[in-house]
Amino acid sequence: MAHTDHRTTRRVLGREMAGTIGLLTDEHDFRAMRRYRSFTFDDHTAYLHQVEALLETRAAQGSHTTLALFDPEDYAAFCAHTGLDPEAPASRSRYTAELAATGPTVPYDGRPLAALVPTLVDEAVRQATWEYATTLLTRLGPCATCGEDIGRAAFTRASGLLVRILDTAPPGDRHLVCSVSGPPETLVSVLHADEGTGGTAELDEAEALEFTGVLALGLATRSPGGLVMRTSAPGRADRVYGWRLRAGALEPLTASEVFDAYCTDAESGDPVPPEPDVDYCVPPDLGTQDTPPGHRH
Repeated sequence: MAHTDHRTTRRVLGREMAGTIGLLTDEHDFRAMRRYRSFTFDDHTAYLHQVEALLETRAAQGSHTTLALFDPEDYAAFCAHTGLDPEAPASRSRYTAELAATGPTVPYDGRPLAALVPTLVDEAVRQATWEYATTLLTRLGPCATCGEDIGRAAFTRASGLLVRILDTAPPGDRHLVCSVSGPPETLVSVLHADEGTGGTAELDEAEALEFTGVLALGLATRSPGGLVMRTSAPGRADRVYGWRLRAGALEPLTASEVFDAYCTDAESGDPVPPEPDVDYCVPPDLGTQDTPPGHRH
């Protein structure tokens, strides 16, 4: 009978086990965790170096690791809700496992931690924006005139508008920014749509959902805002155009309005030199609106 090396078997199993590391990305969160005696790190930079070394070791062993954003306030609330002792390392492991299932994560792909942290933070902001927008849309309830769910109708409308915006765009990679003003703060969403084979737009699903949610919120609440598109293709000047959000609809901006928006410093109001090889244009016609005249949620 063949002899089995149990240590070898454990190493093989270890390579096949995926892991998640809850990462404290900034100094403020790191200091908040230091109130727990069981959290033994005392320097954020050294902590990040040790995390990176662990990631490199696991990758060298063939193990897959996911990074999650560890939020000390959310961790404290999690422990209070579940009755776990926040001092126990096992509680941090439980919370991290919860993050892996429901929170923003990015896979470790060998890039330096300094390059992965902004990606993880962006993912967290995107998820928070999506959750906030959908919560507000849900609270709008039914239309007093027709009884239709306002938030759901706005999301459907925003999805249709996004499809038409992408379909009418010139060939190339597309970069869209949608902003919606309102209390307590302005929501901003960014969507990248690279040109794939056959000219079709390749979208990140999470980005597209968040972008559609923010646009839907602007449409449903009739909040002021705007949507700007920039397309880039080799051998051709970039094209920039956009729409303003007004009274629950998209209104095309003139070329001069787009130029003024791009060539004005947002904070000081001072003029900014225009970029070379950029055309500021009128947007293409998006076609007829998808709601009857005189009735729009």
